[in-house]
Amino acid sequence: MDEETKRERPYPGKKPSFFSKDRTWLNILLFIITAVSTFFVGITWSLSYKYAESLSHPEQIPLSLEILRDPQILRLSFVYMVVLIGILLAHEMGHYLTCRYYKINATLPFFIPAPTLIGTMGAFIKIRSPIQKKHQLFDIGVAGPLAGFVLAVPAVIYGLSVSKVVPSLPQEGALLFGEPLLMKIMGGFFFKGAASGYDVVVHPVAFAGWVGLLVTALNLFPIGQLDGGHVFYSLIGPRVRKYAKFILAAFIIMGVFLWVGWFVWALLISFLGFRHPPVMDEERPLSRGRKRMTVAVLVIFVLSFVPAPVKGYGLIQFLKNL
Repeated sequence: MDEETKRERPYPGKKPSFFSKDRTWLNILLFIITAVSTFFVGITWSLSYKYAESLSHPEQIPLSLEILRDPQILRLSFVYMVVLIGILLAHEMGHYLTCRYYKINATLPFFIPAPTLIGTMGAFIKIRSPIQKKHQLFDIGVAGPLAGFVLAVPAVIYGLSVSKVVPSLPQEGALLFGEPLLMKIMGGFFFKGAASGYDVVVHPVAFAGWVGLLVTALNLFPIGQLDGGHVFYSLIGPRVRKYAKFILAAFIIMGVFLWVGWFVWALLISFLGFRHPPVMDEERPLSRGRKRMTVAVLVIFVLSFVPAPVKGYGLIQFLKNL
């Protein structure tokens, strides 16, 4: 029986993992619910974009059920949903198809619907059979971020090209999102003639691209079971655990000064654990091509990283506002 079709076989007396069986119906159901949740969240961003000039006078923005009959709002919300789901799906299918290529057993993507500012908490696959070779681990780790980044970049470029420049909006009570380096560069190109005293209200497609970049950067942190953890382990092996405490400390520092969400990320990674399953060829170095690819991965991380995804919500600032 080849690894592509075999299932986890638990030790005697050990309860089988939830992921040991295919549950395609659940993959489909979660996908549909996530599509619905991102569509309705997209209405918020679509309203902000359509009525950008009226954001300083929110009473002028229609908030009744009539907005569900507005073709432009519905179209923009649908486009936001398609672009965001497409980026997340590309990311996970990058992992999944690479697993299939190496005949490594993995589940289809599980999407996570959630009532968040973006309508989801992302997606994941579960790898059910061991990854035995270092190059397989590397390829599986980089495939997702590369695929997601390739789709996020044109979304950002197009979305910014049709975004609106409006007179500065009131800052009190407004959510201000941090910009990754890529968006700063693109924004400097598209809005270089904008005068001071003006703000940019991004198109929903640009916001979906922003989410895609954020997901890419979060997954590329070189720790634990994250994509970056796979890549880092492929490079230096078990020594990665020595660096885990420093990365965790960086999350805590960023949580204190920049964004409290880093505490959640640190907690999640701690729950998943810092230990990385070994591979059979620990001493065998990666090929030159894959080592060069790590430079591209590092560039992608730098272009995508957002130190404060939501500005003004560091722990210190949060406590001051209580």
